[in-house]
Amino acid sequence: MLNKKHILALSIPLLLLTACGGSDSSSNDETPLPSFSLAVSDAPVDDLSEVVVCFNQIELKGDTDITFTVGNESGMIASNDSCLNNNNEIIPDTVGIDLLAYTGSDSITLVDGISIAAGDYTQMRLIMSDGSYGIDALSGEKISVSVPSNELKLDGFTATLGGTVDFTLEFDLNKAMTNPVGQAGYFLKPRGVRLVNNNEAGHIEGSVSETLLINNQCTPLSDPSLSIASIYLYEGPDLAMDTLADVDGVETNQPLASTSVTFDSEQTAYNFEIGFVNAGDYTIAFSCDTEDSPEVDDEVTFISAQNVNVVAGNTAAQVSFEAQ
Repeated sequence: MLNKKHILALSIPLLLLTACGGSDSSSNDETPLPSFSLAVSDAPVDDLSEVVVCFNQIELKGDTDITFTVGNESGMIASNDSCLNNNNEIIPDTVGIDLLAYTGSDSITLVDGISIAAGDYTQMRLIMSDGSYGIDALSGEKISVSVPSNELKLDGFTATLGGTVDFTLEFDLNKAMTNPVGQAGYFLKPRGVRLVNNNEAGHIEGSVSETLLINNQCTPLSDPSLSIASIYLYEGPDLAMDTLADVDGVETNQPLASTSVTFDSEQTAYNFEIGFVNAGDYTIAFSCDTEDSPEVDDEVTFISAQNVNVVAGNTAAQVSFEAQ
């Protein structure tokens, strides 16, 4: 059973090479080539203390396909020794990133300072290598993580001369990661991955009062390592709670994102955060249920819901769930 924990942010600013030789200026030295940025955010699972994803290439599909390999391009992140093959040997030109090391709006740069040619790109692909894994939070056991077809296919975009394309790749592991019965390891599926335009996105920060948690018998309290309650985000305001679905639920409105409420020992508060959300109006809901399988219609009871307006930029929308 996979449980929600935190929304994580793994930011990957990218400025990719041109399709014709990697020039860093336009052909007439007048209008600069467009720049491209990519970020990753993620909602992990309680079962695992690490989720390391391994990749070795980024591909842009367009009039001319462009491929960038880890460690072999100026501006690309260097390879590391996190990804091993079946013989326990380091896989060359591959980088492993622990998604659980980057929460909220924290970020890590994968590609920086490279340009791309202007034009339409029909698809972006993250090419995965072997070696991805998770660490069982209780036993410390290393468990394999695989991606169907060894690639994550993302939306396309248009890059204009002088423009900046800045994306976040949003992983919601509660949707994306499954642990099928009778099969070894976890599967990371693209259904829980979405591409967000950072120029049009913001963040959500919030808290739940201890009185509300106690009144609704949310437990365990005051333990920063465990989920106490759950937060779900839905597109559109004023949604009735009986229309809100859990992950893979049958109700009308499916969650855009989900995360957990955890105890912040420094602030002695119960907080949550959802990063990289497109600007707009949403309904955000609170539940004491913390287990939500990505392939089962679980019984999730919502206690309270309210509207939240997300504004593009660095200022987070503030949400507070209080006892009435």
